Amino acid sequence: MQNFDEAYEEWIKVLLAKETNPRVRSRIEHGLEHGTLEFLRSVWFPVMKNFNHLHPEWEVRDFHNGYRYLDLAYLPGNGVKGGIEIQGYGPHARDLDVRRFKDLCWRHCLLTLEDWLFLPIAYLSIKDEPKQCQQLVLAFMGKFMASDAPAALNWLDAEAVRYARRIIRPFTPLELATHLRISDVHTRRVLRSLLDQQIIYVASGNQRYRTYALRA
Repeated sequence: MQNFDEAYEEWIKVLLAKETNPRVRSRIEHGLEHGTLEFLRSVWFPVMKNFNHLHPEWEVRDFHNGYRYLDLAYLPGNGVKGGIEIQGYGPHARDLDVRRFKDLCWRHCLLTLEDWLFLPIAYLSIKDEPKQCQQLVLAFMGKFMASDAPAALNWLDAEAVRYARRIIRPFTPLELATHLRISDVHTRRVLRSLLDQQIIYVASGNQRYRTYALRA
């Protein structure tokens, strides 16, 4: 599995290769803000292990037909949109004047009216409470997980997939067995079926499989 620096470098390289908007390209080339980078390093990557569907410096229109940029946009498809903004302590809190406060409120209104699911995170929380921020991100991601399972699956396999989508994190056979209320042996058959269909993968364990997770 790639470490953060390797995955980040590859992600940025792919983004720049695909980006056709010169304004966005310039912002990415200039480098992401320190708060965004710390969020990715300390919060996002430790729980997600990848940058799939994540776009930095995402351009949106404002009420005055100008341009604004989200720190991060999560766009998994099907028309759903998630926005993540890192709120620095200085301009967004300690020194926040009336104009900036009103502008921030307008920004949040715009995103809500455009059907964005918006997640603001304080920079100080990233530094002081990274584990809590990770839990917040997992809950945020849960909003984007479809509840339906592939129609070809039997009911036990389908319910196992729904369970994996709900909890987001890797799960153990015992957790799945408890949820499905079936024996350990039967649970292993369900896991083997989903592995063979490449719906899940082994998240940890070499000689003995310990945890499993849903493929993106």
